[in-house]
Amino acid sequence: MIIRKKEHWFKMLFIWQGSVLPTVLPRLILLLIMSICVVWFRGTIFSFKVPLNPTPLTLFGFVLALFLGFRNSVSYDRFWEGRKLWGGLLIDTRSLARQALTLPNVEMDNKLTTDFIKLLISFTYALKHQLRGTDAEQDLKTRLNEEQFKMISTSRFKPIMIMKLMAEWVKNAKRDHKIDSIQQARFDENLDKLSDITGGCERIISTPIPYSYQVLLHRTVYLYCFLLPFGLVDSLQWLTPLIVVFIAYTFVAFEAIADEIEQPFGTEANALALNAMCITIETTLLELAGEKLPEVGVESAPIVD
Repeated sequence: MIIRKKEHWFKMLFIWQGSVLPTVLPRLILLLIMSICVVWFRGTIFSFKVPLNPTPLTLFGFVLALFLGFRNSVSYDRFWEGRKLWGGLLIDTRSLARQALTLPNVEMDNKLTTDFIKLLISFTYALKHQLRGTDAEQDLKTRLNEEQFKMISTSRFKPIMIMKLMAEWVKNAKRDHKIDSIQQARFDENLDKLSDITGGCERIISTPIPYSYQVLLHRTVYLYCFLLPFGLVDSLQWLTPLIVVFIAYTFVAFEAIADEIEQPFGTEANALALNAMCITIETTLLELAGEKLPEVGVESAPIVD
């Protein structure tokens, strides 16, 4: 994800990185060429004049804009739900780290609490890689001990297995009388929240917007854009290509944005900045534990995930 400071209104007209223009530009060029051909032949195909005027296209464009607005709302709801889940992950990992570091009954040795902190950090990176379908080996190998890494590396659902290790850590702490039953219950509550967050993220990934709805809207957008030059050629003449490309950019870009944010955990420019969020969580937890902070920090802007 790209995170920028708010730009001046004039500079925003020329921003390239982070916009969907590079994605839709070939389609707009195709529509431009087609519009020029339509104007050149005066809206005639094989001696047949296409009898279109702007009125029905205006009404149809209004309805199409409503459908695109609904499509973008659905996609943004998925994006925002993913953002809230990862915001909750930041809060819950901090709560668990604080509980492990400030137990009131018996002080735990630094190695024991550090091991728990590293499990929390590893859980965050494992969840990121599971959602993106990428290899988590490099991130986990440097944060887990050899025995833990060997067990996790062969697991299919790595975040769940790391959560199991954290639950065993709590169980052992209770067995060794380092925490009492009330503290154990509080740990379990926050671990349950991590489980809820994992399930919520998996729900977004595994339940896309119905494909038939996407196909219908996609076909309708492009059919409208290809018919538009025939409806404008008689009234606009050589201004038709410019107006068609401008209108098509609005509709096609809306669809492209909706496609990008529909799956918020990807690596596209407008997806969630999971790398930056993982670094934020890791830095916070290590600072709480008094450990050495990673050399790579979270940049203020821009952040490219």
